[in-house]
Amino acid sequence: MGRLEGRIALVTGASRGIGAAVARRYAREGARLVLLARTQGGLEALDDEIRGMGGEATLVPLDITDSDALDRLGAALFERHGRLDVLVGNAGTLGTLSPVSHIEPDDWRKVLDVNLTANWRLVRSLDPLLRASDAGRAIFVSSGVAGIVKPYWGAYAVSKAALEMMVKVYATETAGTGVHANLIDPGAVRTTMRAEAFPGEDPATLPEPDAITDLFVTLAETACERTGEVLRAY
Repeated sequence: MGRLEGRIALVTGASRGIGAAVARRYAREGARLVLLARTQGGLEALDDEIRGMGGEATLVPLDITDSDALDRLGAALFERHGRLDVLVGNAGTLGTLSPVSHIEPDDWRKVLDVNLTANWRLVRSLDPLLRASDAGRAIFVSSGVAGIVKPYWGAYAVSKAALEMMVKVYATETAGTGVHANLIDPGAVRTTMRAEAFPGEDPATLPEPDAITDLFVTLAETACERTGEVLRAY
């Protein structure tokens, strides 16, 4: 019996990096997975891994900024399961690292849409399903730059700071219910986004995403009482 045996868990940005690592770990812990990402091929490769472990996953290839699709997702999950036990909002984009005054409007909009607005739409769509669980758990991926001021991190830092506030507000609104909401700062991890942000960094000096999944399991467990917090995975 795994620590998440029989729990229904949805993971966004699941085709690679931290999302794929969390999906693999949740599968090993016995969760029934719903995996979201834009890339069908990446999802199918991950599904092969999960099935090789004896796990099961429902693949949902969609663009996380498609709000109508997220609304339909909530309805589909209700029809199929009637509840959602764990939501992991991991999908994210870096955008362009440049002075605030130089950021193109389309780039700003995309970063905020992916990192902030999509997660709000997920909460809006899936909150009734989390409340239908005996212990709904919502976990979102933040960043260290949400809490410090660094030049040139503009849209990304703003989006993560706003995400943290949104999740903390949601946590207060669900106080006294079975739903708990938290954020994880994964730290420096060997991902494609990290390589984009720090192209001169040796990736071999960084931990693999699979090395930071313990906290994702702890916060997803029914016994976990933490809510409204930003926790570090390192």
